[in-house]
Amino acid sequence: MKLLVLGLSLSSSWGNGHATTYRALLRAFAARGHQVTFLERDVPWYASHRDLAEPDFCQLALYRDLDELKTHWRGEVERADAVIVGSYVPDGVEVGRWVQATARGVKAFYDIDTPVTLAKLAAGDHEYLTPELIAGYDVYLSFTGGPTLTELERRYGSPAARALYCSVDDAAYRPLQVERRWDLSYLGTYSPDRQPTLERLLIEPARRAPQLRFCVAGPQYPADIAWPANIERVEHVGPADHPAFYAASRFTLNVTRADMIAAGWSPSVRLFEAGACGTPIVSDVWEGLETLFAPGAEIVLAESPEAVLAALHMPEAARDAQAERARARILDGHTAAHRAAELETHLTAATAGHRGRAEGVFA
Repeated sequence: MKLLVLGLSLSSSWGNGHATTYRALLRAFAARGHQVTFLERDVPWYASHRDLAEPDFCQLALYRDLDELKTHWRGEVERADAVIVGSYVPDGVEVGRWVQATARGVKAFYDIDTPVTLAKLAAGDHEYLTPELIAGYDVYLSFTGGPTLTELERRYGSPAARALYCSVDDAAYRPLQVERRWDLSYLGTYSPDRQPTLERLLIEPARRAPQLRFCVAGPQYPADIAWPANIERVEHVGPADHPAFYAASRFTLNVTRADMIAAGWSPSVRLFEAGACGTPIVSDVWEGLETLFAPGAEIVLAESPEAVLAALHMPEAARDAQAERARARILDGHTAAHRAAELETHLTAATAGHRGRAEGVFA
C-alpha cells in the first residue's frame, strides 16, 4: 500500500504529542511492507526544534504553504492508495477539501485530539475540520473510542469511525537500569485545563511531603507558577530520552485534558510509554480506563493528594508487581505493531467500501 500522511509534525516532538505517535505507528506500518510518505508544513517553531529530520522508515517532506502543497504533491496524492489528514494540520480545512477532491484512493482523517475536535465543532470553531468534511472522509480514525465513535457516525455522518489509540514502540521503550532520581514525575506540555489536576496530584503532594522528590518535564509552563523546592523542572525531554526519564521515576503521573476526561476512552501515549518502560503509573480517573488497565493491579487511580501519597508509600514489591503487570498488558495489545495492523485493517476495509460506493455511483 502507498500511504501518504499529512500530519502536524513528524520531524519535531517539541510541544506536541503527535510526533511520537506518528513515529511509532508509521515505523511499524512500513515494517509490514507498505510505502509511507509524510508531508509536514514547515513552521518556525518546529524548524528550530527538529529531532528527526531524516526518518529511516518513510519519506519526510516539508512544504511552505498550500500553494506548494497543491502544486508539488498533487500527483502523489492522486496516486496514493490511501491519504490520511491529521488533526491540527495548519489550514486543515483547506487541506481536507483539496484531498477529498484530489485523492483517488481512500481518504481518512486521523484525529489524535478527538474530544477537543468535537468541542471545537460544537462551538463553531472550524480550525482544522468542519462537520461537512467528516462525511467526506471514508474513515475517521479516532484517538478516542467508546460512545464518541457512535456520535461521529450518527451526528456527523462519518461512513466509518474507528478507534486508533496511541501506542508505543516497544523496541525503543523498555526498562532501563538507571539511578532513581524522583518519587513521582510528570511528562507533558503545559495545558491550562490539565494544570488544576497537576496541582492536585503532584504539586500539592510535593508540598505535603518535602522529603520526597518530584519532577515536571515539558515546555510552555508559565513563569509565575510557584514550584515547591522539591520539584525539579525540565524544559524538554526528547523522545530518545523518554525511557531513561521514566526509568528514573519510582512512579509517573498521567494527567488527562478536560475534554478527554468528559469523553472517556482517550488514553494518552504517556500511559503506553511509561508502562512499556516498567514504570508504575498513577493516573487521574476517566471512563474507559478500566478497559485498558486493571485499577489497583496494573495502575493506581487517584483523585486526591492523599491517594497519590499513599501510592508513593507502596511497598517496593507491590510497586514492581504492578509495573510488571502493566508492561505485560501493553506488550500484549498496545504496541505500535498492534496499531499498525489495526490501521491496515481499517484502510483495507475503507478501500472496499470506497470502491463499492464508486461502483454504485457509476452503475
